[in-house]
Amino acid sequence: MIRVMLAEDMEMIRGALVALLAGERGIEVVAEVGRGDAVVPTALEHRPDVLVVDIDLPGLDGLSAAAALHEQLPQCRTLVLTALGRPGALQRAMAAGVSGYLLKEAPPKELAMAIRRIAAGGRVIDPELALASWESDVSPLTPRETEVLRQAATGADPAEIARRMHLSTGTVRNYLASSVNKLHARNRLDAVRIAEQAGWL
Repeated sequence: MIRVMLAEDMEMIRGALVALLAGERGIEVVAEVGRGDAVVPTALEHRPDVLVVDIDLPGLDGLSAAAALHEQLPQCRTLVLTALGRPGALQRAMAAGVSGYLLKEAPPKELAMAIRRIAAGGRVIDPELALASWESDVSPLTPRETEVLRQAATGADPAEIARRMHLSTGTVRNYLASSVNKLHARNRLDAVRIAEQAGWL
């Protein structure tokens, strides 16, 4: 029996996934959460074989949750199930140690097939997205610049970002200025827009 945990913030979609997987032989949903910051503690309690996670989660984004889970429960493999079909998002997912990346627009039967393949040690990646990722640019931003820009995307000003990240306000301003430069953006908001469209945030 493959033990599956679901991390999806939209209750209707999460319920549909539970119902879909309930009809699959050899697959059991042992836990479900609606927040990214609940992924690791819930997984440590239920010990799933596969985590199916959306990227856009409250509390902690799905890729950060997947990376943390990969460190604390490496035997649990991760399948990203998302609407974000952007090469940058796939590149970030692979860097977080996920085993699969499936788009929500895929046929329902592909989910169970993907879970089985991942549980058996394989990988599953949407082929069109994999090709687009191969051809796309890699983010020019450093991990710290990316995180500062991600915080700016929430509407936080430099002082608030500095408090959240335990940095000086001047350092945060430098990271933001560097991000604007590297992305050839007009300003901070334009840099956020460019990075989000590329899937780098």
